[in-house]
Amino acid sequence: MFRKLSLALAATLIVAGAAWADPIEGNWKTQAGETAAIAGGGSFSITLRSGKYAGKTIGSLKATGDNKYAGNITDPANDKTYSGKATLSGSSLKMSGCVLGGLICKSQTWHKL
Repeated sequence: MFRKLSLALAATLIVAGAAWADPIEGNWKTQAGETAAIAGGGSFSITLRSGKYAGKTIGSLKATGDNKYAGNITDPANDKTYSGKATLSGSSLKMSGCVLGGLICKSQTWHKL
């Protein structure tokens, strides 16, 4: 009886853990066609999984509420880091990197794999 209860509790925790995962976590197809993985807890790390810069960490974001995130984004081609933000809408993630306090920004949309 105790064993069955323990197994049921373990299964419930595993399923609940998946439900608690932040929707930004997972693999994303970038606008350039590469795969980027977003993982973490309170702070999310962005790492390229495919393409010329595979294995390179290109950003760090923290949730700011209402499916919005803020942090830093690094251009893997030149290693320049920009103020970054992301907005999650369904299975799309709009990523933006800005300089000069947000006066000049570049954006792209990623799609969840």
